[in-house]
Amino acid sequence: MNAVLEASTQTATEVILANRGVVLVDFTATWCAPCRALAPVLDQLAGETDDLTVLKVDVDAHPEFAAGYGVMSFPTLMFFVDGQPVHRLVGSRGLGSLRQELEQVRDRAHAES
Repeated sequence: MNAVLEASTQTATEVILANRGVVLVDFTATWCAPCRALAPVLDQLAGETDDLTVLKVDVDAHPEFAAGYGVMSFPTLMFFVDGQPVHRLVGSRGLGSLRQELEQVRDRAHAES
């Protein structure tokens, strides 16, 4: 069972580059109501998915990390596979939708390997 990990720029970069599976980064802000609504959904997804690492990066605390990926709207969810960004979602999503997005990312990753 995984948990959502709060990450700094350095920690997020290290986890993304070291992980050979799927990493989902939640670019979030404490003042963002849709971000707060998405948090329990991400907690549930992380808890039910053994092969997924979910990172939460506060864009106010780490603006350079968000800027480096061109993130300008919140929440933005970015999927990474083998250290590379492969899929981006802007806005809050439900659990079912995120499960489908994750499956699509996995399918594309398997097709390319």
